[in-house]
Amino acid sequence: MKLNVIGKNMDIGESLRDYVEENLLTLTQKYFSNPLDGKVIVSKDAHLYQVDISVHVGRNILLQANGSAPEPYPAFDSAGERIEKRLRRYKRKLRDHNRDVAEEMKANQYVIDNSEPADTTDDTEQSAGEPTIVAELPIMIEELTVSEAVMRLDLGELPALMFRNRAHGGLNMIYRRPDGHVGWVDPETIEAQQKTPELVS
Repeated sequence: MKLNVIGKNMDIGESLRDYVEENLLTLTQKYFSNPLDGKVIVSKDAHLYQVDISVHVGRNILLQANGSAPEPYPAFDSAGERIEKRLRRYKRKLRDHNRDVAEEMKANQYVIDNSEPADTTDDTEQSAGEPTIVAELPIMIEELTVSEAVMRLDLGELPALMFRNRAHGGLNMIYRRPDGHVGWVDPETIEAQQKTPELVS
């Protein structure tokens, strides 16, 4: 596995780097014979060390977790435990998912500037009411079951995920609700209900 261990505004010694590489590789190889790549960022905020782990363990399978502690080693261990817990929970689904050939569609993802607009009379650059786009990124929208999409959301600690519902091919979205549950938006079900012909007596 190609792994980058990075210190953010701090130097990390060879001892910590070796510890992270050895333990993360051991952890992921318990579930995947050939994890692809990963990145670990170690930073310090006041008296706490923060460790953020991102690992691609299979085709389009991203795991993300973070941990914090007064020392860097326990901070990494905390993040690693969260990764392992999720891998253990989804072990069977992940292996079945990697055997399936999922269809994908291309899309663009935009990052919108959410800051207050400056007062200006020059509207040549931006139409009235249009948000300012600060980044445009290509993404792939995969065809998944709802349970596979929820697994992806959980593994990657994502706030939301768009996917094509394998049951009917329509676009769906799941998202993390403030109460901790996962919300699911499925426009296809409403369209199907509207298209259902009325019974004639």
